[in-house]
Formats: sequence, structure tokens, C-alpha cells
Amino acid sequence: MLLYNFLSERFLNFKLEPIVFNSYLIFLHKNIKMIQRIQTVYLLIAEMLIGALFFVPFAEIAGKEGNIYRFDIKGIYLEGVQKAEIIYGSLPLVILWVVSMILILATIFLFKNRILQMRLSRINIFILLGLGGLIYYYVWSIAKILMGVFSLTVYLVFPFIAAILIYLAIRAINKDELLVRSIDRIR
Repeated sequence: MLLYNFLSERFLNFKLEPIVFNSYLIFLHKNIKMIQRIQTVYLLIAEMLIGALFFVPFAEIAGKEGNIYRFDIKGIYLEGVQKAEIIYGSLPLVILWVVSMILILATIFLFKNRILQMRLSRINIFILLGLGGLIYYYVWSIAKILMGVFSLTVYLVFPFIAAILIYLAIRAINKDELLVRSIDRIR
């Protein structure tokens, strides 16, 4: 515990404080305020929405022969087969998904550097809009190649909802920055 406190004070700028509650020892750190900020809530919800994209399908494509294909973050594969083999991969989607997840997580933990937090959030909005557009482009072009029709799922709007939440987080971060500047100006 002493080593952990030393390392956390040295590199993470917080110290764990023991709190005894019902004879259990619970450790909390002084910077718990990060979770209490509304922008952190917006960013956490956006992170959950983008994380859910890994587990849900974006669309189903009915091919010319009557085969049904499913499209998710990993690619397009034939549905109803024992061992589903990916027909068309979607590496650019995976890359944008990972970059977006990392940027949101980094933005959450950069709560002391508000200007960088806003810049990363703006970049992330463009990445999410690109992700949503690229998903639609993939579905449209693969349906064209397979000469079939496609039906989109509701999960396609997750990147756009996450972009709106990140925009709301930017506004809240900007309010905090303006408040800090006004307090500094008074001093």
C-alpha cells in the first residue's frame, strides 16, 4: 500500500485515503471530483455507446440468391452458417472505432487540461461522423455488389448520438474554462 501511495503521489498526483465504513477499509482518492462533472457523464455515455458498436450488427443485406448477410464492426458474413466466415472485412471501421474509444477515454482522464480536452473532443466528433458515414457507405456499396437490398438497424445512430454527447461535453468543458479564467482575472 505504501508503494502504491508513493507511485500514485509521484506520477498520478493523487493520494489514496483510507476510510473505515462498517469495518471495511475503502480507499478513495482526492480527485473524485472528475466523476462529478457533467462532461464526464456525457463522455462516459458516449464511450458506452461506441463500445456497444462492437457487439451489435449495423445492417442486414438480402442478397440476390436469397442469402442474408449481416454487417457488424468486424465485417460482412453470411448469416445462418455454422462457421461464419467474413466475406468482406472492415478494417477502416475497426481503426476508427479503436481511435474513437481511445480518444474518449483520454479525454475523460485529461480533466485537468481543459483546452486539450476540448481539442480532442472536437477531433473525436469528426471521427465519429466519419465512422457513421463509413458504416453507411459500406452497407450501401456491399448491397450494390451483392445486388441486394439492405435494412439498417437502430445501432447505426450510436456514433451520431455519441457525437452529440461529446458536443455537450465540449460546452460543459468550455463553461468550466471560462469560470476558471474569470476567477483568475479577479485575483
